[in-house]
Amino acid sequence: MNLTTVSIDKPDDMNFILGHSHFIKTVEDLHEAIVQTNPAMKFGIAFCEASGPCLIRSSGNDAKLVKLATKNAAAIGAGHSFIIFMEAGFPVNILNAVRNVPEVCRIFCATANPVQVIIAEAEQGRGIVGVIDGFSPKGTEGEKDVLARKEFLRKIGYKL
Repeated sequence: MNLTTVSIDKPDDMNFILGHSHFIKTVEDLHEAIVQTNPAMKFGIAFCEASGPCLIRSSGNDAKLVKLATKNAAAIGAGHSFIIFMEAGFPVNILNAVRNVPEVCRIFCATANPVQVIIAEAEQGRGIVGVIDGFSPKGTEGEKDVLARKEFLRKIGYKL
């Protein structure tokens, strides 16, 4: 078995969700869950099928996001993994809906940070071991940092 990393290729400020599921209808069910939860969100989904023709299945309502999702899914190449890229919304807006899709087994990350996906590759294929989401801590939050965090959350409308 070999371990490698795949860096997610995306614009710096773009959010995405990376997960694992178990069935071909994942793409359609994720699409429906997103639209029903946040109809204004632009998104692209790609899913790596793990049996039969083993195709990358895709869907979404924005062609460039579908293309970005498909490109990253191909780079990851892990069976039953899916990736969702989004604009006009944040993962927190759809994360519970995504988790509640019956085929979804796990969420590896939901972030706009730089991400490296840790891939295990064996004779049978590839699988996601985990992710490196962002960077290591550089210190502990102080009073100014607490104020900045609280101001930021209010600025973007997540706290009153």
